[in-house]
Amino acid sequence: MLHLGLSPLLVLMLGVSLGAAFPHDTLGKDCRLSQYQHIEREQRQAVDRMRQEFQFGDEQDVTTHKCNTKLFHRKWKAANLPMPDRVLLVEAELNLTTAMLELPAAPGFAEVCRVPLDFFTTAREAVRGCVSASPEPCRRGSESTACLRATTILHVLQVLDDLRCAALQDKC
Repeated sequence: MLHLGLSPLLVLMLGVSLGAAFPHDTLGKDCRLSQYQHIEREQRQAVDRMRQEFQFGDEQDVTTHKCNTKLFHRKWKAANLPMPDRVLLVEAELNLTTAMLELPAAPGFAEVCRVPLDFFTTAREAVRGCVSASPEPCRRGSESTACLRATTILHVLQVLDDLRCAALQDKC
């Protein structure tokens, strides 16, 4: 079975906890996140439909995954992070989300993923204009692809909320 290295999200969390690991200056001049301040209802519904199809459909029996991944289980909120760290968090989440949605899937589920994947890919490109340099991923530990995929898909609404929070900047 294919195993992925520890996700960039874990690296980000480590960096945020270390404080000075990331620059706390202004965001990149190509940063245009304002379009994500209000995520359209249709987009949110498409993402939620994909999540529900994954959770309750024939694509995956989520209960079979004994995941140790705590990527999205955290005691802090994105709104409590300084803006540059918030954007780095969203970049890592979007990188992981798009990677997981690009994995091969049953034809029916692949079709349900198409619109959310397009949305997350576009958002990832917008966020990349906000980040001066991404941290190198840490290679400690691994999790199965199936587990990372399940965890990511089940938490896509949190990714949307974190994206919106980054777009709102100080209004989050």
